[in-house]
Amino acid sequence: MECGIHCDPLERRADQGLTEIMASVDWRKELNCSICLSTYKDPVNLMCGHDYCRECIGEALDTQGQPGGYFCPQCRTKFQSRPALHKNIFLRNMVENLSPAQLDKEKSGILCTHCIHAPVLAVKSCLLCEVHLCEGHVKVHSVAGEHVLSDPTASPENRKCELHKKMLEYFCIKDSTCVCVYCLIGEHAGHDKELLDEAYEKKKKEMADALSKLKTKKEETEKKVKSLQEEKRKVEEKSAGDTERVSALFGDLQTRLEDLEKRFRGEITKQAKKALHVSDLIQKLERKKDELSRKIHHIEELCNMTDPLAVLMKSDLGNLCDTEEEGDEDVERHNRPLQDGDLDVVGISQTLHHISDLITGVDACFYTNTTIDILLDGNTAGEHLCISNDRKMASWSSSQKYPETPERFQCPQVISSQSFSSGRHCWEVDVEESAMWKIGMCYHSIHRKLWPQVLIGHNNKSWCLQRSEGGNRYAVVHDSAEVQLPADISSNRIRICLDYEAGKLSFHELCVPIRHLHTFTVIFIEPLHAVLWVGSGYVKLIGGAK
Repeated sequence: MECGIHCDPLERRADQGLTEIMASVDWRKELNCSICLSTYKDPVNLMCGHDYCRECIGEALDTQGQPGGYFCPQCRTKFQSRPALHKNIFLRNMVENLSPAQLDKEKSGILCTHCIHAPVLAVKSCLLCEVHLCEGHVKVHSVAGEHVLSDPTASPENRKCELHKKMLEYFCIKDSTCVCVYCLIGEHAGHDKELLDEAYEKKKKEMADALSKLKTKKEETEKKVKSLQEEKRKVEEKSAGDTERVSALFGDLQTRLEDLEKRFRGEITKQAKKALHVSDLIQKLERKKDELSRKIHHIEELCNMTDPLAVLMKSDLGNLCDTEEEGDEDVERHNRPLQDGDLDVVGISQTLHHISDLITGVDACFYTNTTIDILLDGNTAGEHLCISNDRKMASWSSSQKYPETPERFQCPQVISSQSFSSGRHCWEVDVEESAMWKIGMCYHSIHRKLWPQVLIGHNNKSWCLQRSEGGNRYAVVHDSAEVQLPADISSNRIRICLDYEAGKLSFHELCVPIRHLHTFTVIFIEPLHAVLWVGSGYVKLIGGAK
């Protein structure tokens, strides 16, 4: 079939030659960015020679710059610093000289059905005839109503109803599908419908709205990412500084402790050497003792003799009474150093125990990373105990009465609604307004009625720190066994720290520095609850950390 378009033969052969070249070489790929896979926008190139859209390569380089440095996304050529972007003027002009319609035609890659002598790209497809038309054949193609022209499509038959082989002209709203006119009087009869163009415009609007929302969410996500990256940078910088300071601090402490240990061991070594000298002295004195014993025995024999001549001839009173004074001098010389300069082991031990308590107090600071709230369970509050509306304070009241329930304590005592079966936890208690109190932890299975096992500390299911009536008398109690604490607790706030897996429950006085009071070491077998007993005034939970 002839095209029906009259043109100069030489011009037609040139166009056909160019078309054949364009058809034989897929030049369209050369105009596509390898990152976004679309036609170049403001094309630039790297020193390695590869081209990209300026925005695409800029975003790619923004994600680099880590220890791995910068590199080309295609050939992986590495750059020591962020590479400069050079305009590709030839590529830019090539893209600008091609009209959008021309690019769309080239992207379709669909050839005219009627141009059998040379391949010519189609610009339209007739859905009725199921043919592809170039610009020339579009002009001579029938324009009757049933001939529907669309952009080039590889499968025009897909635009027809599979059942009736008619054009899909409507959109069934109920079934969300495209239908032909015969479908509307068949299985889709009575369904709401729209023309394809109307449905298309609505769908485009929905997609535009969805796209706008997605872009907004993307921007919000990018802001969050940047915020987190900035937070990460700050944390890393702070961590590096803290690491340097802590390393220097502990290095200095370790050096001092090692020097102190060397001094102690040196003094102990000196004492050991003195003990060796004393051993030598003991041997000398033992020999002197034997000599004295021999002389005593000889003198006693002489004293028992009755012959004066024999006694006078066998005895030399000067030699008998003569004793070596060297041993006495050694005793006097060595005795003084042994008594002078002894180590104060008791004082050293107390000092080291104080250092150990300070370390325990420092360790308690590691609990205070993230604050949580501990709330009291009003259903467990016993008589004479009033719970505040915020469930943070328990106060003693002579008039407070509650209905009897299995969960309720038979004393002014209450446990927390939260339980702890793992992890590290810490909270603080303000005891300023109470002269008698007990604070600690217990199992949920603690007695609720039986006296005195109902009291925390007076059973094997609870551990507490208490202040007794009659002054500043403090003690820690478990299973009715009390351990008295010093009476100089001056702070009104107590910190309770739990390390469930380690089996440690510690009490600290919140003074400066934090003072360790006592640590229970237990193998916990049940979840634990915070527990308060109030004998006067009120006790308030401040909060805690996990």
